[in-house]
Amino acid sequence: MLPRGCGRNRIQEIWVIEIRQDILSDVIYVLNNADNMGKPSCTTPASKMIKNMLEALQKNGYIGKIEFIDNGRSGHFNVEMIGKINKSRIIKPRFTVKKNEFEKWEKRYLPSRDIGILIISTTVGMMTHREAKEKAIGGRLVAYIY
Repeated sequence: MLPRGCGRNRIQEIWVIEIRQDILSDVIYVLNNADNMGKPSCTTPASKMIKNMLEALQKNGYIGKIEFIDNGRSGHFNVEMIGKINKSRIIKPRFTVKKNEFEKWEKRYLPSRDIGILIISTTVGMMTHREAKEKAIGGRLVAYIY
């Protein structure tokens, strides 16, 4: 801001810095908004965790092809949208789930028993709640999508 009483012809420079608090949350909302608007594809920031989450969504048929674009920094993912996402949200705080507690969280976040997936962060990596049930692994809830 300029102090009062300055000359009339001064120009104030405004620097806009993009600060992301939760990148996973940003990615989930970008995917949700792009799918709701009917866009054919969207671009998200890249990281190892985001890649694992996008691959889990791709395996379950919620998104199409994932393409990594290297920009000299961390890169971006170009994600093909196929119109299957009704609602997707991040789960905060990241609740801890034991291997036999998935039913409780399915009832809380998913509309029906066989509709949608919970994305779980485990010691083995990111996976859906169905894969975690099969492997008998617990973890932390990250997101839900249906």
